[in-house]
Amino acid sequence: MNHVVTFGEIMLRLSTPGFERFVQASRFDINFGGGEANVAVSLANYGIPVEYITRLPKNDIGMAAAMMLRKYGVGTRYIVWGGERMGIYFLEAGAVSRASKVIYDRAHASISTIEPGMIDWDKVFESCHWFHWTGITPAISEDTAHVCLEAIRTANRKGITVSTDLNYRKNLWKYGKKASEVMPELVAGCEIILGNEEDAEKVFGIKPEGVDITAGHVEAEAYESVCRQLMKKFPKAKKVIITLRGSINANHNTWSGVLFDGKTLFQAPQYDITHIVDRVGGGDSFMGGLIYGMLTYKDDDQKALNFAVAASCLKHTIPGDFNLVTLDEVEKLMQGDASGRVSR
Repeated sequence: MNHVVTFGEIMLRLSTPGFERFVQASRFDINFGGGEANVAVSLANYGIPVEYITRLPKNDIGMAAAMMLRKYGVGTRYIVWGGERMGIYFLEAGAVSRASKVIYDRAHASISTIEPGMIDWDKVFESCHWFHWTGITPAISEDTAHVCLEAIRTANRKGITVSTDLNYRKNLWKYGKKASEVMPELVAGCEIILGNEEDAEKVFGIKPEGVDITAGHVEAEAYESVCRQLMKKFPKAKKVIITLRGSINANHNTWSGVLFDGKTLFQAPQYDITHIVDRVGGGDSFMGGLIYGMLTYKDDDQKALNFAVAASCLKHTIPGDFNLVTLDEVEKLMQGDASGRVSR
């Protein structure tokens, strides 16, 4: 069977109940989440064997995170234990014209002190077909960037497909290097590149022309130039995918995506998500769906893209970082049934 490995940071998520503001909240709802962990949970949920690699503190909170991953079928046998603490992020959900807000408390997290050589990537990749990482990981510390590069080079040597979600987070790059300095060497080892309407511009200065992402409508065709520029910059890339989010307000988005294989621009249906429950993890649910689609629907990029967009559309209805939907639910939406009728 296809076996996927993901590598990154999982954090404790503390969110205000409902749509309360931080200054109102007297308690927080507890979850765990993080880019690559979210992808891993999606894949496990679809029946794909997946191992998640990270470094966690050997305390009750770290063990709770590992237990949560195992609960959803994610392998944790290669987690490196040690370090001081788990990173935390606080979430205040936005509503209508008020944007959501995230506050990070992740300084000195265990993952930030991981070092090259701590993970035996040859052993981790023994039965692996696909390796996934995001741009969040090399932003955490110079050491995590080095370990990420170590993993990519090992995967390249073994002929394993490597994917990345560019996931630019300006507030994370604090150790003296810019994303534009670190990311090119890492992305150069990837066959599959995913980004949103801003990532390529913020990291590589590549942008579409004539697009206003705040206007609530995004033209898919405008991104073919972005895909072509990324492929020219990174010749190893076989497919470039852009998620297309039109933000009407915090609770109402349009959602779609395009995939470019060097010749053809595939465009997914656009979904109108009118009552967003939780959009955190939306891009990760897209990536999880995309990896599943590419592994399952061989040589059918349109179907793989459609699965990714439908899966991530459904994620917007689920609280927490993880996309806890079934294959049947995704396939039903792909077939055009968005009625939401009770299943009896």
